[in-house]
Parts: sequence; C-alpha cells; structure tokens
Amino acid sequence: MPPTSAMRVLSLIPPMTQLNTPYPSTAYLTGFLRSRGVDAVQEDLALALVLKLLSREGLEAVQAQALKMPETQRTAPVNHFLDHSDTYLSTIDATIAFLQGRDPTLGHRICSRHYLPEGPRFQTLDAYADDGSGDPLGWAFGALGMADRAKHLATLYLNDLADVLRDAVDGRFEFVRYAESLAQSQPTFEPLAQALTAPLNLVDTTLRELTLQSITHHQPTLVLISVPFPGAVYAAFRIAQAIKQTHPHLRIVLGGGFVNTELRELTEPRVFDYFDFLTLDAGERPLLALLEHLEGKRSAQRLVRTFVRDADTAQVRYLNWAEPDVPFEEIGTPTWDGLPLDRYLSLLDMLNPMNRLWSDGRWNKLTVAHGCYWKKCTFCDVSLDYISRYETASAEILVDRIEAIVRETGQTGFHFVDEAAPPKVLRAMAQELIRRKVSISWWGNVRFEKSFTPELCLLLADSGCIAISGGLEVASDRLLKLMKKGVSVDQVARVTRAFTDAGILVHAYLMYGFPTQTVQDTVDAIEYVRQLFAEGCIQSGFFHRFSCTVHSPVGQDPQAFGIELVPLPAISFATNDVGFIDPTGVNHDVLGQALKKAIYNYMHGIGLDEDVRAWFKGKVPRPTVSRRFIERALAQP
Repeated sequence: MPPTSAMRVLSLIPPMTQLNTPYPSTAYLTGFLRSRGVDAVQEDLALALVLKLLSREGLEAVQAQALKMPETQRTAPVNHFLDHSDTYLSTIDATIAFLQGRDPTLGHRICSRHYLPEGPRFQTLDAYADDGSGDPLGWAFGALGMADRAKHLATLYLNDLADVLRDAVDGRFEFVRYAESLAQSQPTFEPLAQALTAPLNLVDTTLRELTLQSITHHQPTLVLISVPFPGAVYAAFRIAQAIKQTHPHLRIVLGGGFVNTELRELTEPRVFDYFDFLTLDAGERPLLALLEHLEGKRSAQRLVRTFVRDADTAQVRYLNWAEPDVPFEEIGTPTWDGLPLDRYLSLLDMLNPMNRLWSDGRWNKLTVAHGCYWKKCTFCDVSLDYISRYETASAEILVDRIEAIVRETGQTGFHFVDEAAPPKVLRAMAQELIRRKVSISWWGNVRFEKSFTPELCLLLADSGCIAISGGLEVASDRLLKLMKKGVSVDQVARVTRAFTDAGILVHAYLMYGFPTQTVQDTVDAIEYVRQLFAEGCIQSGFFHRFSCTVHSPVGQDPQAFGIELVPLPAISFATNDVGFIDPTGVNHDVLGQALKKAIYNYMHGIGLDEDVRAWFKGKVPRPTVSRRFIERALAQP
C-alpha cells in the first residue's frame, strides 16, 4: 500500500511484561498501521532491559553496586551472589543462550547440579518428595527429561538473580510486577512523581540507554508506549522521561490496558510532562485521528478518545469526536517484524504441564474475537470496551491471519488471548484449519459452557488445541448464580472432562473472597476443586483474591451483593479497585493462604486423597459436599 502518512511511528513495550514471548499490543498496532500505509516499527524494551542486566557486563555492574552495600544490609541472595560472583559471571551468558534455545547441549552441564551456583531459590527443590533415588526432580522429569530439567534449574538461577537486583539495586524490581504499587489504583500521581524525580539507579540508567538507542536507531516522529499492567507503568514513564529530556520535539502517546482501565478519570496535568496524548480503549481509531491531527488534516477538537493538556489552562481535557471503531475484520494482521524472536527466554517456573505454558515457549498471540460474547459476569468490567464491544471475524479471515503469521515468524504455536473465545467461532476456525491442512498448536481462554460437547472438544483437538483455560471462579453454585457466570459446578466438571478426554489440558481460574462468601463456601469450594483434580477434569489452577472494581456490576450496585463500598478518596490519577465491607466478616486473606497451598500441591499430585480441612490453620467446618459429587456429575448424560 502506498504511504498515507509521512510520519514514522515507533511502538514500544515497556518493562515488565513477559520474557518468553512479545506482549502483542505493539504487534497489533504495527500491523494495523502498516495496513493503512503508515511507516510503523516496534521494539521490546522489556526484553532488552533483562538481557542487558542479565549479561556478564550487567552482572559486573550489579556486583559493583552490591559491594557498596553495608554488610549488615546484605540479604541472603546478595551474600550468595557475592560469594559466588565469579561463577555467576562465567555462566550467565551461556545460560541465557540455553534458555533462548541457542545452546541446548549446555543442558547436560546444568543438570549435573555442579555448573550453576545454587542460591536461595533452589531451596524449593527440598519440598519435592524424594523417590528414593536421591533425585528430588526425578518424579517430574524421569531419566530422559534433560532439557526441561535444565530449564527449570536455569529458571531458579535467574530468579535468584532477580532477587539480587531487587535487594541490591532496585527494591521494586521484579520480572513481572515491576514497581506495581506505584501505579495500581493510586488516586494521586504523587508516589509516581516522587519516584520519577529520584536519582537514577542501575536499572533506570540501563533502561534510559536502551531507550535512547532505540530512538537513534528508528528515528521516529511519533512514539507509542503501550502499558498493559500496573507493573509496566513506572518504566513507561521513565522511557518517556528520557525521550522528553533528549528529544523534546518527539510526540509520545500512552495507551494500553492500564490506561483503559485505571486512567478513565484522569485530571492530573503532570502526566503530560511525560506524554503528549493518552488514548482509551481500542487504539486503531484514536491513532488514525491523531496522525491526521499531527499532519494538520484534523483539528484537535476532532480527536477520538484522547486526553490532552490544554495549552491555555494547563488543565486536562478529554476529547472524543464520535467516530465508529475500526471493525475487527479490518484491523489487519499483527506483525512481529522487528522484534528479536530468537532472543526470548523459555522459562519453567512450575513443574506442571499446563501452568508452564504462560512462561515457556514463544507463542504467536492472536485474538479470535473482540470483546466478550457473554458480558454478564458481575465481577468483570463489563461496561468497558474490551468486554462490551463484541465483534467477530470469519473463519477464513482468522486462518488467513494465522497462515500469514506462521510465514512471517516460522512459529506454529498460537495463544488466543480472548476474554472468552466463542464456541461457534472456534468450531468454524477448527474446521477451516483442518480443511486447509494448516498444522498449528494452540491454546486459549473459554467459558466452561455446555456448548463444549465431547464432539466439539475432539474437533478442537484435531485442529491443534493443546490446552484451555477458563473460569470456575468460586466453585459454588450459589455464588456462581450471584456472579451471573452462567455455569454450574457439575456442568464445569462435564465440560472440563470432555476437554481432558480429548487430550486437552485444562487450567481453572478460581476466586475467593467474593461478597457473602462464607467459610463454609470456601471449604466446599476447595473440596470441589480437589475432586476435579482427582477425577482428571483439570490439571492446573490458580486462586485469585476477589477485587471489587469500579467498572463492574458489583462496584456499580454493591447493595445488590450485600456489601458496602469504602468511600474512595478524590481521584486525579488512577482508580480501579475499591474496598468494601462484607457483613460476613470472614478473614479471606487467611483462608486464601490455605487455598493456594492446597492447589499448589494438587497441581503436583499431592494430597488429593486427604481431607481438605488439613490445609487450613485452625478449625474450619466439614465440607457439605459429597466426596463423590464430581464422580456422580460425570456419570450424568
């Protein structure tokens, strides 16, 4: 397509998102802009930062920083790192290459347990039961699972180094939730503002260098920074700060999931010391309008879903000219062109075949449909665009996109990142994949609804489906009705069993602390979950603490759920979570510790025959659920 804009647009992924595969927002925007004739490029600064810090040169700088610490302030990870610094420096580059898949034979040395220095994170190996062979990982990898065993050990090694970075360099550092507390539901900008005026530490200076290198290399006229999570906000502002200080003429746009969810009530002018524009919801239409504005083809008054700072009043203004969004079928095909696909790290944090998918392997991320076809769950932000605007594309278009992505990346693994992939669309896509003989492996998120029959599950498996995740949430029929989830526990059992019988792994999203949830509800829920694991219906799961959000039906109408909201302070920056008073008075945080311990063990096949009350501290009631409930549910037609 001939160019439609003289501008060059650079999309950046800020730290931290994920290390095994690119976060897809820049791939979507770059692909869309190119489809409209815009010169668009992208870069993953999250990966670049980690690879720079976790290199021999980076660790030498960390070592110098750690040596400056008073001995009384050095933690166990820091002391271990300093005691074995020569070994860390001599092994880091090779270990990174191994995790990138560039030096697989190193796995033999890593498995010897004499190659990598083993810090505090390796103590988790002591928790695994010894099968009598003296090998705590024998149950997981056997005699021939060398590559995965080495990957797990190398991941523990990197986690040790992340702890050193946190304790010796930047107390906010994590591989995922980096400085999250500075942004998540922060009513004012002040904590973030103070952090941004503090002297630069090693992580900050490294990110600044990488940012300026990217600007020099790409020579953009517009920079887009996509922030999906609160854990990427601090770094996004540091990136913008570096650009503004050195290239003040460049325009910078902030968007992404965090902005869409938490900055809808933004009134803080200081944000615009770093960014020129903030856009809400799907970025395609706002970006087209913004490009036209910057080229003098459209007035500022006709910007779409865009925050700006008024030049005359210095106050924040929200501009939203009414224009339809770009239809889902017309957003184009994501592109990963420009991202170093051979440099991402395949990590193995947890020894569970389903759970590992989130951190292991490079997956092409794609959306089957925009929004959620159900959009009734009362805990969900159903009023926001990413849920409420449901649009699909034809199976032919979806498979066209899949084939184009495989040609570009050479990778046939796909993660469909829908809120809930529609069964009807999945069926059509699977049939089209099979008809065209397109061979891929894919996984994604669904609702455990009755449409997923054994026949459909087999069809999905034949098309390449290897795993499915979905929300069981509270595992209580009473609370599932209150949530308007549209499923029941016995239905979930039958659907998940249909998936596993088809050879598809299943992960269950679980929740505790929902309004009116009692201790009895919680004990019954973990009993349901125990039975689902024992019957082979699910292989993985995770318990999340319920958070009431301002955009959810619970947050909008708390009386309907028997709770009282804690008044929010005056909001000028971020707002999402809101506290509430539940008349049950249950200490869900204490119960949550038991739930997480139980499910961690269930994922490793431990404790499936035990009374669930053994996981809780103190006395809890006996489950009211029959110990054969799931077995009987599965026996129903």
